[in-house]
Amino acid sequence: MNQEETIAQLQGVFDEVFLDPVVLTPELTAEEVEEWDSLIQISLVIAVESRFGIKFRVGEVEATQNVGEFADLIRKHLDG
Repeated sequence: MNQEETIAQLQGVFDEVFLDPVVLTPELTAEEVEEWDSLIQISLVIAVESRFGIKFRVGEVEATQNVGEFADLIRKHLDG
């Protein structure tokens, strides 16, 4: 699965977690989305872990700068 395919799957997770629509691009950051606060971040991480069947280590997600890096992190976990 490449970054584009991962982001397409992430879109479904974002659609479930966020009340307002968020259009994902690789460059999108949390600062650009008004609703994306620390509580949403926790819900998002839990939903992503569930959807993709992965577990993040402490600090991994926080180290990502944008959706593209988050998608790359997901792919890294999926690849083993």
